[in-house]
Amino acid sequence: MSNSLSPVERIKTKSDGLRGSLVQSLNDHLTGAIREDDQSVIKHHGMYQQDDRDLREERSLKKLEWLYSFMIRLRLPGGFLTPEQWINMHHIAGEHSTGVIKITTRQTIQLHGILKSHLKPTLKAFAADRLDSIAACGDVNRNVIVAAHPKQSKAHEEVFQYADKISTMCLPKTNAYYEIWLDREPLLNKQEEVDPLYQDRYLPRKFKIAIAIPPNNDVDVLTNDIGLIAIIENDQLKGFNIAIGGGLGTTHGNKDTYARLGTVIGFTDSEERTLKAVYEIITTQRDFGNRSDRKNSRLKYTVDKMGVYNFKKEVEKRCGFEFGAERPYAFTERQDYFGWQQNHEGKWYYTLFIESGRIADEKVAIKTALYEIAKTGKANFRFTANQKLIVADIDPKDKKIVEDILIQFELIEHTEKAIPMRRNAIACVAFNTCPLALAEAQRYLPTLITKIEPLLEKHGLKEEPISIRMTGCPNGCGRPYTAEIGLIGTSYGNYNLHLGGDRLGLRLNTKTFENVNEERILEILDHVLDAYSKTQVKYHSFGDFINRNPTVLAF
Repeated sequence: MSNSLSPVERIKTKSDGLRGSLVQSLNDHLTGAIREDDQSVIKHHGMYQQDDRDLREERSLKKLEWLYSFMIRLRLPGGFLTPEQWINMHHIAGEHSTGVIKITTRQTIQLHGILKSHLKPTLKAFAADRLDSIAACGDVNRNVIVAAHPKQSKAHEEVFQYADKISTMCLPKTNAYYEIWLDREPLLNKQEEVDPLYQDRYLPRKFKIAIAIPPNNDVDVLTNDIGLIAIIENDQLKGFNIAIGGGLGTTHGNKDTYARLGTVIGFTDSEERTLKAVYEIITTQRDFGNRSDRKNSRLKYTVDKMGVYNFKKEVEKRCGFEFGAERPYAFTERQDYFGWQQNHEGKWYYTLFIESGRIADEKVAIKTALYEIAKTGKANFRFTANQKLIVADIDPKDKKIVEDILIQFELIEHTEKAIPMRRNAIACVAFNTCPLALAEAQRYLPTLITKIEPLLEKHGLKEEPISIRMTGCPNGCGRPYTAEIGLIGTSYGNYNLHLGGDRLGLRLNTKTFENVNEERILEILDHVLDAYSKTQVKYHSFGDFINRNPTVLAF
């Protein structure tokens, strides 16, 4: 490994606590963009600079600057909004962005198409509602996700609180966000900005943490840098098994990059020890992670370079205690609980199907319906890690009020008529705004599923909950590598087809066909679905069938 630092490392250390020249960039009214170095700095404030890629060629021909705008992603540990916050977010989206509210796979929302002049008004509006975007992107710990549905366990609320505790513990100490976006006075004592966790260099790369409650692996816990698996006995939280080194991002053509599932290294039996373990895993990655090659800088590569045993011992040395032995647990499902569900307190929850996580008035008026529900004040809003939304925490006496709105706007019908494959599908944003996209994802996957549906019908598999996920590039934002059918964009209209992941998120799939177009994808799926349908009873899932019968792919 080279000892030279990557350009991004130099930008971070010279950024004056993530301030960079953002003030000057914002005051430059001759361009819709910000300065090149600031494009790295601003990520740590929860934003990305993007442009409308559909218009690039046209604007270039007219000698116009590309149509630059920004995406803002909220920091929402555990993915929770009150009705008041939803109402304000609805208005903010309409006034400052494209109006579409995008649910991410990290249990939060992001708004696209925000012009540079609207950045401060948007963030000030969120701040008035006690919301921020600090550290939602960048080389820091990002939004902490947790098992979404309160019916999962009587201990759900206790587990849920860990998301906020970890998020707060891992926030950067710099005052930059408050100064630049909220016009607060600079700190008089710079010592208050000393950051023992991130220092002045932050992490080598992004860092993700998820908390799961068995038996449901709805958060895909092993795909995260740190996975906390709650151990609950007799409705009491006993502690967490800790997994390290999960991550899905790869680079086409680079064999040194790969997807990896996390490895459990032990158990912590108290809040103090759990938080300390998380903290010191992060410091170990800070000190040992690769800072010269960003393609090999995630924790998974650090763990594999050091070895799991050595990494664990380094963390234990920093913690001042040894981890306990891994406690038994089992995942038997990986799903959102669509429709009406009730928890142990008697409160009601309705999980809505939101295609590709896009909340907009398109096929049905989802955005308007949710606004009307928020105005009643009778429900909170919880996001799942699978781009879905739970209308949540409804008292029994208020259920009919909420249900009537869901019926009025046909959202129950919309959820129930979607076949399991469509309900479980995940797609990243990709075109037209993601600068990394090589192919379509959220705009195309619904169309592809419509073309797959007749094949499922033909082979008697329409009610089979086969997981399908699509991303426009190999970065893995839509977690395609843990799907039974994964599609990773290689060029416009072409994808690598991955098959054979399990239904529980405990096995990665395998790249089986490269650079295939729609016609070929449908031909392959027709063949393998036909083969699966003839032996279906022998296997737990479609992915298991593919994994155990690789010869079915030789045609």
